[in-house]
Order: sequence, then C-alpha cells, then structure tokens
Amino acid sequence: MNRLLNRIPKRLRNRYGLAVLVLAAWISVFSDNDLWTTWKNHRELGRMAEQSEWYAQEIARTKEQLAEIANDDELLEKFARERYLMKRDNEDIFVLVPEKE
Repeated sequence: MNRLLNRIPKRLRNRYGLAVLVLAAWISVFSDNDLWTTWKNHRELGRMAEQSEWYAQEIARTKEQLAEIANDDELLEKFARERYLMKRDNEDIFVLVPEKE
C-alpha cells in the first residue's frame, strides 16, 4: 500500500488536491460547457464566419447588379425575361430544361 501511495504525487494525496482533480474532470466531461461541446461550438463559429464572408460578397455583387439594372432599361427587360419569364403580348416562350442523367 505504501508503494502505491509513493507513486501518487504529493499534491494529490491530500484530499483538497483530489477534490480539485475530481472537480476539474467533472467540469470538463459532464458540464453543459464540456470540452466536446466547446470544440463543436468553436468549429461551428468558424463555419459561420466563412458563410458570413460569402454572404457579404453576394450582397455586394447583388447591389452592383441592381445598380446596373436600375440605370439600363434594356438590361432590365433582359433580366425580367430571363429570370421571371416575362413576355410581350405577341410572343411565345419556350423553356428548355436540361434532362437529369
């Protein structure tokens, strides 16, 4: 028994050291903010930051397109015809949809 106690560091032989060790293990494994949850939240935060950058770029690109369309009537008509399939009264529209393989 003495040999076993000699292998344990002196700080852990005392009940306060053991209590701190047990508390640290409990918090890192069983609490609401355990290590696994913290790691997952950190990963998700990184993904959301990347998405935020992508959305900021898309917003800037859309604003540029909106400014171009607002100033050019021909471009506005082209956009309405392609995007919303609008047509004049004397026209027919044929929509070609590619086949899925």
